[in-house]
Amino acid sequence: MEFLLKPWPWYVSGPLISLVMLLLIYFGKTFGMSSNLRTLCTIGGAGKYADFFRFDWKVQKWNLTVVLGAIIGGYIAVTFLSDGAPIDLSAATISDLQALGFSDVGETILPQEIYGLENVFTLKGLSILIIAGFLVGFGTRYAGGCTSGHAITGLSNLQLPSLIAVIGFFIGGLVMTHLILPLIF
Repeated sequence: MEFLLKPWPWYVSGPLISLVMLLLIYFGKTFGMSSNLRTLCTIGGAGKYADFFRFDWKVQKWNLTVVLGAIIGGYIAVTFLSDGAPIDLSAATISDLQALGFSDVGETILPQEIYGLENVFTLKGLSILIIAGFLVGFGTRYAGGCTSGHAITGLSNLQLPSLIAVIGFFIGGLVMTHLILPLIF
């Protein structure tokens, strides 16, 4: 049981991800979380307002199990497979985050300085979430998929656009971490 309470090492989780990818390729499916948002919007009637949402969502309903699995898997991991220990971060990361004003670094997955209810409903909190949501939505649409779709499915299928997108994701992450985040906090 102790093995389950620790993060799985790469030599366990990597082959499991590969097995899932092989099964998806075998069945002619692709993986990505952002396509589920399109499917859910289509089910909700967004096709009445935008052509992008006019498609046969029933051919994508299998992918909704990915969302359900992520929700159930996250719940199981936190509720039954977590020992409550702090997240194992490097001393340099902890120091950098504390310098930006974050407290209790590593104690929770979501920093309370951003996601705590007392911070979400402020001008700064709402601005961060709205702007970030817009950028993620726009970027996902512009890149033709999300990070998981490009990094897992696209790279597994040796797609050059996915390689370019993943490089862009990493560059964007570095710019955000080193240039924009210090300006926000």
